[in-house]
Amino acid sequence: MPAIGSVAALRRYPVKSMLGEDLDQVAVTASGLDGDRAAALIDQQTGAVATAKHPRLWRGLLAFGAQWNGGSPRITMPDGTRIAVDDHAAGPLLSGLLDRDVRLSTVRPDRATIARPDPEDVIEHGDDADVPYEILEIGRGTPGRTFVDFAPVHVITTASLARVGAEMARYRPNVVLDTPDGAAFAENDWIGRDLVIGPVRLRVITPTPRCAVPTLAHGDLPRRTDAVRTLLSENRIPVFDLGAQPCLGVYAEVLVGGTVALGNRATLS
Repeated sequence: MPAIGSVAALRRYPVKSMLGEDLDQVAVTASGLDGDRAAALIDQQTGAVATAKHPRLWRGLLAFGAQWNGGSPRITMPDGTRIAVDDHAAGPLLSGLLDRDVRLSTVRPDRATIARPDPEDVIEHGDDADVPYEILEIGRGTPGRTFVDFAPVHVITTASLARVGAEMARYRPNVVLDTPDGAAFAENDWIGRDLVIGPVRLRVITPTPRCAVPTLAHGDLPRRTDAVRTLLSENRIPVFDLGAQPCLGVYAEVLVGGTVALGNRATLS
């Protein structure tokens, strides 16, 4: 099959809603990229998984970094200090910094849920506003117990990123494919097809619905409310029972695992 592009970036996010890390290569299994969304904070008050999708409570998570560290995840605080996820002091420390009682978990609870406001409400009223939200179960398209939102791998093309005109980091992809001759939002047409990247074969399941997260401050990147506006006007796609959603990229399941590296060619079948 002719190549549609090649791997321009690989990223994983060892702790849900914290900043990720760039990779030259990574093993991919049925659960996704090795070390991706391996840990998360659990809100002790509600039992929900902490995610910046609910900005009023959790936008501060995007000021923290996380590193897989060979299977021993570490968190980097906004001041640059680090602490291991399995350090007993990590939960109390994060609770104090986030002003919310949390614990760290490396196993997704059964029927784990998150709170997700409509991104348009967040754009209109601000990221600290108390706006309505839905309760959604996560990980329904992924085997294992990681904290991915739905499916194990999230893919975006450079053509689509160029169209939205915002920084890649805001959309938190796992794989970015350089598609110099591709059309923006071509990923919409991949649903139900196999995407082969190096030795890995993925089955594309659904467009990726966008929440308020791309509009929020990410580390040194400031708040940017226009990061979802192009999608709201140009790429609303029906996603399961959520109705028409602003989408960018696709979610995929893993049919054949292996090691993906920068520069690997990608084909569709």
